[in-house]
Order: sequence, then structure tokens, then C-alpha cells
Amino acid sequence: MLFRKLPEKVRPAAATVEFAILSLLLAFLFVIGIDYGRVYSPYLTVTNCARSGALYGSQDAAHAADTAGIQAAALADAGDLSPAPNVVSSTTTDASGTTYLDVTVTWTFYTVTNFPGLPSSLNLTRTVRMRVAPPSPAGP
Repeated sequence: MLFRKLPEKVRPAAATVEFAILSLLLAFLFVIGIDYGRVYSPYLTVTNCARSGALYGSQDAAHAADTAGIQAAALADAGDLSPAPNVVSSTTTDASGTTYLDVTVTWTFYTVTNFPGLPSSLNLTRTVRMRVAPPSPAGP
């Protein structure tokens, strides 16, 4: 018999110590995961704000120039964000003469936890670009 089974040493407290160390690490990862998982709801809200502002401004050239109306339309979807996000709009024209409206919404998300090496705030920014509808031809 070349291989003989060695007697196993009984270590009753080793599993408890290993579990204690591992459970602290798992709890830390769980808390960080939950805290950063909270960012998705505000990010969807920021996205919807930018989309609403772009929809309002893309109706025609007059609406595209109405920055106050674009901001009001964008902030109408930001009911649960405090403070209100920053809304910036601009129009551009490409080489073919098509006008586009860019609406950028920015909001800062703050985490509940504050651990060294992990950021405690995230800047959420979303830009939506839509084509501004050309003027309608005059009827007969």
C-alpha cells in the first residue's frame, strides 16, 4: 500500500473563523452592490427627461429655439429627482441642411455608503438628438 490515508486533524473553530471572514466580505459586497444598484432608477429618469425635452423641441424650428419650453418639458419627467437636473439644449445643422436638436440632461447621484477607493457620487448625463421637423408646406 503506497498511499495511506493520513489521519485528519479536527479543527472545529477553523470553519467558524473562515465563515466570519467570508461573511464580512460578502456583506461588504452586498451593501456596495445595493448602493450602486440604486443608480438605475435615476438614470432612467434622466434619460426620460432628455427624451421629453427633445420631443418637445423637435416639433418645429420655433419649438427648437424655445429653451424655456424644452427645459420645462424635460423637468416635467423629473418629479422624484432632487435637486432638479440641469437641462441644456442646442441645435445643429448638417451639410444637407437638416436641423437637429440636442438635449443634454445632467444630474449628480450620491451614494449612501462612503468607502475609501469607491466614488461617493456619479454624474449621470444623457444626450438625446432628434431631427427638427421641417416646416409644413402651405396648403392651397
